[in-house]
Parts: sequence; C-alpha cells; structure tokens
Amino acid sequence: MNISKTHRGRAAAAVSLTAVLALTATACGDDGSGSAGGAEGSGKGKIVFWDNNGGVRTDIWKEIIADFEKKNPDIHVQYVGVAAPEAQSKYDNAIQGGGLPDVGGVGAAMLAGIAAQDALEPLEGRIAKSSLEGKLNKGMVESVKSAGGSGEHMYNVPISANNGVLYYRTDLFKKAKLAEPTTWDTFYQAADKLTAAKKNEFGYTIRGGAGSIAQAMDAMYGQSGITSFWDASGDKTTLNDPKNVAALEKYTGLFKKVTPSADLNNDFIKMVAQWDSGTIGMVNHNLGSYQDHVKALGADKFRGIPQPIGPGGKRVQVSNPVDGLGLFKSSKNKEAAWKFIEFAASHEANSKFNESAGLIPANTEAATDAWISETEPTKLAAQTLNDGSTSIVQLPYYLPDWNTVSKADNEPEFQKVLLGKTTAKAFLDKMADELNKAQAEWKDQKKS
Repeated sequence: MNISKTHRGRAAAAVSLTAVLALTATACGDDGSGSAGGAEGSGKGKIVFWDNNGGVRTDIWKEIIADFEKKNPDIHVQYVGVAAPEAQSKYDNAIQGGGLPDVGGVGAAMLAGIAAQDALEPLEGRIAKSSLEGKLNKGMVESVKSAGGSGEHMYNVPISANNGVLYYRTDLFKKAKLAEPTTWDTFYQAADKLTAAKKNEFGYTIRGGAGSIAQAMDAMYGQSGITSFWDASGDKTTLNDPKNVAALEKYTGLFKKVTPSADLNNDFIKMVAQWDSGTIGMVNHNLGSYQDHVKALGADKFRGIPQPIGPGGKRVQVSNPVDGLGLFKSSKNKEAAWKFIEFAASHEANSKFNESAGLIPANTEAATDAWISETEPTKLAAQTLNDGSTSIVQLPYYLPDWNTVSKADNEPEFQKVLLGKTTAKAFLDKMADELNKAQAEWKDQKKS
C-alpha cells in the first residue's frame, strides 16, 4: 500500500475527469464540473443532502429538514439516505465520477480521505461569521481539525459525538445472579455463564461484519491498558504490542463459544437487531442504538454502561469519530447549503437530532438540555469522558486511507481470525505494517 500514490491518484482523477463530469446529470446536487466549479449561488432553490447513516437516521433528518424548510420556504432540501457501510465508497465514486451533493454527512473516520481529494470547503471562516461561533464543543472542534489532516482547517461542522457502550440484559443478569459487567473479568464470566447454545441462548454477540475492527480495537486496548496508538517515537503503532495480541486472542476466542455463529457476517444493524430480538446477554455498540433497544426491550430490561474497566482500575477505550456535515466545493448553491448546515448545528435542531440518536450534542447549548440527564447511557458516557476516569486512545483518522485500512482492506482478515484461519498476531502484524508505512508517508508529505 502506498498512501501518497493513492492520494495523488485520486486527486488527479478528480481533475482529469472534468470533461466527463460536465456531462453528468445534476440530480445529486452539482453540475459535474469538479470541486473547483462551485459557486455561492442565490441562497435559494434546491440543495441535495446525503445522510451518511441512511435508514438509521432517516426519520430524524427528515424532521429537521421539514423544520428548516418551514423557516426557509425558498430553499428545498432533497434528502438522500446512504447506508453507513457504503458512504466512503459513494463519496469517492462521486468525486471521481460526478454527482456530489451540496451537503453531506462526513464522519471523522472518512474526513481526511475526502479532504485530501480537495472536495470539501474549509468552514472555519463561515463559522466565525455565523450564529455557531463559540457554540461548538471545543473538543469536537479539535477532533475535526485533527481528523481533516491539517490540524488547522475544519472540513465539517460537528453535529455529534459517539461513545462505546456495553449493553447488557439486566433481567438475564438478575436471573443468573451475575454481577454487573463493569470489569473485563466480570464480562468474560457473564458471557460464559449466560450461554446455553442448545437453547439458542448466548452470553455475547460479537461483530464480525462491517465495522468489526473498531469494536475489536476497543476490546484490545481496554484489556491491555495501553493508552497510545503510537509508540514514543510516533513512528510505530502499538496495535501489535504483545499485550494487544493476547487481548485479541481472548476476545476472538468468544466466537461460536459464547456467541451465535451468524455473528461472522453481522454489521451493526444485524448485530443490534439480533440482540434486541433474542436472548443474548451482552452486546458492544455505541450510544446510537439506545433508542432501538428501548423500543425492542423496554428500558427496564437492559442498561447501557461505559466500557469495562481494565488493568489497575483504569478504563481505556479507542476514540469514536465525531460526525458532522460537510459543504462540498462543487456545490452551485453554497449559501443555501451553509444555511442548512448552520440550522442543523443550532441549539434546537442539534438537541432534537441527538436526543433521537442518543448521542452527545456538538452544540454547547444543546448539551445542557434536560434530556441528556434522563438518558442514562448518554449521561454516563459524558461523565466518563469528562471526569478523568477514562483514557482515550486517539486513532489516526488523519491518515488519508485510515478508513480503508481499518475497514475494507482488513475486515475479511478479521473474519479469518474468528474462523481460526489466521492468528491474531498475524492479523495485527499485517495491519501494523500498513499503518506504519502510512504514518511514515504522511509525515514525509507534511515536510514537503
């Protein structure tokens, strides 16, 4: 893998296909003239919005769009839902082949790759002149700047922050007389005791499909207690440290022993649905699925608590990417597009979105609203992130191909670990080698 060549190749493709883009239909929000062909526009008319978590967040976005259009009757927002696993490739294809939206949901994990292709508008200047100035969470702002690759520009306006959660069935734990799984030791004990495979009862459901690696890294660093993704030199990742290897071996050893075999191909939607409909004791996901569990189980049958505590009584978890809205350079109606972004990040809309999603608001005024203290997983997540009890391993979202390396390129390899076709060490060594090379090339690019 060569990050610099990939970066240059994508950028070149976006430029060289200008003639092709000009012939592309405009149904997806631009005229196909490339990232340099945008304009402020009249501030009226139609804009296209891609939701990068379509299906899951469709209803709440349509509600926010309706609120926006009521206040801005001269602007029409066309909603396009994009399933989360497909968002990265859909953006990449649109950058190279035309059809980008005016506004799109762009999470931190894919931000650098899209920004590196010169597709996104820097937004710090617009923010400074808007009602959002001084009202965005500073930590999320810094995360967005870092994830964008420059450490200076904001290529999206943060909307929400997520956090890893361990959901467990309080009714099943009570019946089995089990202690709350607040440590990794009690987690493994509970997973074993709640399993009766012949009765289709399992202690845990593991994520083996799309998104599996981030969840596995949470379990690895949580158990190993390692608090940095890079060693002291900043050149080599700790991913394949022997402590992490041992932790991954233990974690993947759960598959088919205390988990359903169907977990091998489960993305978060299938995993969450399986947990909600079955008799499975625990599932790791994030704040985003809380409302699904409430609807399926009722709030009295489960709890969502922070990740288990590891060695020395310390909780360690990997960073969760901040999600936000980006303004694409190719937009012919940037003024109207920005109005929508500013509205979506405002107190009322941001609070409404995050209450529905169960996430942590980016708007500081929304973050003080009463619903947060009434939603236990969100309340606990916010507390653990702010009270010093949790160490965060910052993942290198700034690497242009981080999303590719940590997802599409290696998720099939993770499945081989689950199936016993390769070892945890071989898997982590492969990823570590790719990331070390990517880090070296990224540093070289910054020097040039």
